[in-house]
Amino acid sequence: MSKTSPQNSATDANGVSVIHTQAHSSGLQQVPQLVPVSPGGGGKAVPPSKQGKKNSFVDRNSDEYRQRRERNNMAVKKSRLKSKQKAQDTLQRVTQLKEENERLEAKIKLLTKELSVLKDLFLEHAHSLADNVQPVGTESTTTNPENSGQ
Repeated sequence: MSKTSPQNSATDANGVSVIHTQAHSSGLQQVPQLVPVSPGGGGKAVPPSKQGKKNSFVDRNSDEYRQRRERNNMAVKKSRLKSKQKAQDTLQRVTQLKEENERLEAKIKLLTKELSVLKDLFLEHAHSLADNVQPVGTESTTTNPENSGQ
């Protein structure tokens, strides 16, 4: 479809070959490809954004460096405090849930005992009623004192 012109190849300090191709006639820009120099893969290809940072010299006495270090130290402290606070909150929640669980277990035992007592009372009352009820068809013929005078 569209043709590209020949490729230019260069090797950087990390042993990575960067292949540059010229844009084709449509004017679109080609993105450089990272290809390891050695055929066995020899290591990771480093993206261009990371290449300059390794080789650049950092002046540890500069104000910019000190400001970056200070901001980083503050961020680390903040992160560690946040982590400690989260751990403390989690521990407190665990303790709270354990106490609630113990209360609920005690309530379950109490309600189970209460149910057992009420069940026993109900069965005792049902048996006493069954003993007092006469079977159907064996009604006794008792005389009513009001009817006896007639």
